[in-house]
Amino acid sequence: MLLLALVAAAATVAAAEPFSARQRHMGTDVTIRLVATDQVTADRAFQAAFARIEVLEKVMSDYDAESEISRLALQAPMKEPVTISQDLWLVLGRAQAISAASDGAFDVSVGALSRLWRRARRQKELPSRDRLTQALQSVGYQAVVLGKKQPTIQLQRPGVRLDLGGIGKGFAADAALDQLRKMGFPSALVDAGGDLAIGAAPPGKAGWRIGVAPLQADGPPSRFLQLSNCGIATSGDAWQFVEIDGRRYSHILDPGSGIGLTTRSSVTVIASDATVADGLASAVSVLGPKKGLALIEHFNGASGLVVQVLAGEVQSWKSCHFPKK
Repeated sequence: MLLLALVAAAATVAAAEPFSARQRHMGTDVTIRLVATDQVTADRAFQAAFARIEVLEKVMSDYDAESEISRLALQAPMKEPVTISQDLWLVLGRAQAISAASDGAFDVSVGALSRLWRRARRQKELPSRDRLTQALQSVGYQAVVLGKKQPTIQLQRPGVRLDLGGIGKGFAADAALDQLRKMGFPSALVDAGGDLAIGAAPPGKAGWRIGVAPLQADGPPSRFLQLSNCGIATSGDAWQFVEIDGRRYSHILDPGSGIGLTTRSSVTVIASDATVADGLASAVSVLGPKKGLALIEHFNGASGLVVQVLAGEVQSWKSCHFPKK
């Protein structure tokens, strides 16, 4: 009987195939790959995973005036804590931990600054000094106070707006992957616009083959990695930037100065999950190679690669645990 069971199990694994689906969420293409026995089974899993992402989009999108974080912004400053969803409480808790570890290089309270720079990219005009100063007064992760045991929040400064753009896609990818695992699909991958939550390797494979994004938007991957049961994210200005008066400004903002980064860079982080990888990649972009890689070393199992263009030359740095080519 045991031999027959083993043979049956082997046949099931052998019959499993890779399936893929793509939808548009959170302003980007979200691709899900998984191993299943047939298309109908795979489609059921895709539907559940994308539905989970849709729920989170209604929580975290600062483009949607009806989203949870948009409605919270209307209440700042808050005299008392208010109840929030479990999802928002969890992602903000992860964000605040990275903010504290990075001394504010990562900060989800930059929503007012983000709005200024979206306008700057549309009009190709730098924010005025007065508007920049006003927006900076609302920034500071310390003013975002979360309940320690209950899902509550208190925004303690006037004008505080949350912007989860530096961690939200990673959190959504993790949530979708968790949904797939609960449905019996451990061998899966969720790619939310370059923020990847990676499950167990496909049967017979060492891992999922992941291409590391290059500095150039239209360039081929700089290297390929075999990864499983982790998260990986790349943050950089290859796709989102604006040139004003001959200077290039990234969509990634320095919370301290309120200015878009001007050094061309690409930061790739591998971590325990996509949420941590996403947040760390954003923080390291602001901190730079030396302080950034030191930050990564504080997170168990995390590793990183930083590529910058300095004086016209491409230079790279990586942590000791970042995989070789």
